[in-house]
Amino acid sequence: MKQLRYGGLLLLTILLAACGEETYLNRVQEEGKLVVVTRNAPTTYYVDRDGKTGFEYDLASAFADDLGVELELVVSNNPAEILSLLEKGKVDLAAAGLTRTEQRENRYRFSNSYQQVTQQVVCRRGGAYPEEPEDLVGLSIEVPAETTYVEELKRLQDEIPGLSWEVNPENDTEHLLEQVWRRKLDCTVGDSNIVAINQRYMPELSVRFDLGEPQQLAWAMPVEAGGLQREVNNWLEEYDEAGLLRQLTNKYYGFIEVFDYVDTRAFQRKVRRVLPKYQEMFQAAGKRYDIDWTLLAAQAYQESHWNRYARSPTGVRGIMMLTLITAREVGINSRLDPQQSIMGGAKYLSNLRGRLPDEITEPDRTWIALGAYNVGMGHIYDARKLAREQGVNPNLWHEFREVLPLLAQKKYYKDLKYGYARGLEPVRYVRRIRNYHDMLLQALKVE
Repeated sequence: MKQLRYGGLLLLTILLAACGEETYLNRVQEEGKLVVVTRNAPTTYYVDRDGKTGFEYDLASAFADDLGVELELVVSNNPAEILSLLEKGKVDLAAAGLTRTEQRENRYRFSNSYQQVTQQVVCRRGGAYPEEPEDLVGLSIEVPAETTYVEELKRLQDEIPGLSWEVNPENDTEHLLEQVWRRKLDCTVGDSNIVAINQRYMPELSVRFDLGEPQQLAWAMPVEAGGLQREVNNWLEEYDEAGLLRQLTNKYYGFIEVFDYVDTRAFQRKVRRVLPKYQEMFQAAGKRYDIDWTLLAAQAYQESHWNRYARSPTGVRGIMMLTLITAREVGINSRLDPQQSIMGGAKYLSNLRGRLPDEITEPDRTWIALGAYNVGMGHIYDARKLAREQGVNPNLWHEFREVLPLLAQKKYYKDLKYGYARGLEPVRYVRRIRNYHDMLLQALKVE
């Protein structure tokens, strides 16, 4: 009898807990808003010329839309404050590039992972050069408070007693990377996605070695938000299966190549010294053909490094590297005249964009048109046919680009109208333009 009573109490407790968890989700839906805390950083949330954007922002917006509620943002760049807001119930969810760890899972609920990162030790070129954890002894190191970097360093300290560091309760990873760049610190620790983006703005930052095993990024929720956690996980699974997570990842990270210090430094110098000569020309061409002038400038840099006299062995010439046939097609007389070349290149890109099927939407329409600028529209049509045969969506660049390299394989190109093409080239071409474009926007601080 006593066992039945205890069993009934246990069942009641479980039911009440489950009811409480569902009440949390119901409250969010009834109030019509999801309060999300995030960081103002390139990998999470920021405001550009088109408004609010960022990987975490887009992902949280998509979930809020699916839930049928308004997204309300709370911005904090302090990891400790972000977790405190969760603990105090001030926010419903943290979408801030948080790593899911066993220690944190004792205090919060976490979603399934949506991205994998690795912690990296970052120093400055010409400065400290640790090659393994033991070499960190004696260096000035700071990491943000309440981060997994602290957890990993504490673990290492058990093996390396002389290892020490400072915990910065005020600032985030991006700020400490800048401190390293400014030679105020020897080194810091950052997640690989944060480091990859910031290296392109501060090219002297150098990854010395990886710290620990790869870790999973996930959203964090209060402990009582079990119903919300289940809803998030179900939605994330559907979002991933629909290919939307991969599409979003490509939007923010797909253009980042292996970091090239020399190329990045050269680009930054030319932004200061060369671009001002041509900026008004890019702006005029962009306005005339409805193309972002900074994208045109990035494309021109990929083509010629803004060298008006550039010439390739195949005969393409000028700042936009036009062929003689294309120059005649767009009505320019001198490919070496930068104003004519820029206007002609913009017109040609606009024409290519207009020749693509209506079902291709932006930004994929522009990426595919840029691919055609490099390899020719005929090969793009061939690759679209091949994509359909391969069960690949030819209207999404991040899927379509996987098919383009097949144009160099005989078993595929032998049955195509335009035949062989170096299909990997347009993939690299678009990736590099997107990379230069992103760096240019940061350098110009375009908002």
